[in-house]
Amino acid sequence: MGSFVISKRKNGEFQFVLKAGNGQVILSSEGYTTKAACENGIESVRKNAQVDARFDRLEAKNGKPYFNLKATNGQIIGNSEMYESVAARDNGIASVAKNAPDATVKEELE
Repeated sequence: MGSFVISKRKNGEFQFVLKAGNGQVILSSEGYTTKAACENGIESVRKNAQVDARFDRLEAKNGKPYFNLKATNGQIIGNSEMYESVAARDNGIASVAKNAPDATVKEELE
């Protein structure tokens, strides 16, 4: 089962990552000024990950595929790593959709 991990950046902002059952990071968030806003971001991922149209399938300047997950208002709520192939990126999207709804939430705030 996947897990969301909340942590604090050096600048004091909160962020989360979504990890697959194998521990690999499959989605990273932006920075949030409060923990509550970060937790709202997690809930937004849970909801929006179930809608395929919310995933923007993109390609970096170096040609590597990646994706962003957007909320209903069009704001980016998470982004992926760079992948070696389109198929690997699409597997990443499927993993987010599968893991996000039931993922546990852990805190690593130290």
